[in-house]
Amino acid sequence: MQELEKQLDVAPEPSEVGRARRWVRAQLGKGQPCPARPDESQTDTLVLLVSELVTNAVVHTGRPAVLRLAVRQVATGRNVPVRLEVVDDSSRAPRPRHAEGEDTGGRGLELVEVLADRWGWHHEGQGKRVWCELDCSPAGSPRGEEASEPSEPGRRVPAGY
Repeated sequence: MQELEKQLDVAPEPSEVGRARRWVRAQLGKGQPCPARPDESQTDTLVLLVSELVTNAVVHTGRPAVLRLAVRQVATGRNVPVRLEVVDDSSRAPRPRHAEGEDTGGRGLELVEVLADRWGWHHEGQGKRVWCELDCSPAGSPRGEEASEPSEPGRRVPAGY
């Protein structure tokens, strides 16, 4: 079974969000062994999801975090979930908000809810793990041609807006 599992330590600084975006794009780029083959649109979505999850960790905790990228092919011919996780040492639960018109914040988890196939969170040690998954085509399939069966559902946090 082919796997890709990488992690990046993230400092509690806003500039780390851009570094995390570049890092995940590089991990999914050409030359990296990966059981998923996200097309350009899926890669852009994954980068946006990373941006939202890392921004939430940096802004709302002010503490270091760890970004993890995990891709494991479950079975040949099925969609392959690309999983993003951000682990931080704040036990405060993520709280979806609803931004109004010109608000400059408050859309992060709303975007994750809309863009990811699944997302959720759970306590881990003294902190928490916030994760999301996007189903992508398997590496052996032509770009843009996804298999029909989704991966198993995860615990999803319903939007409270």
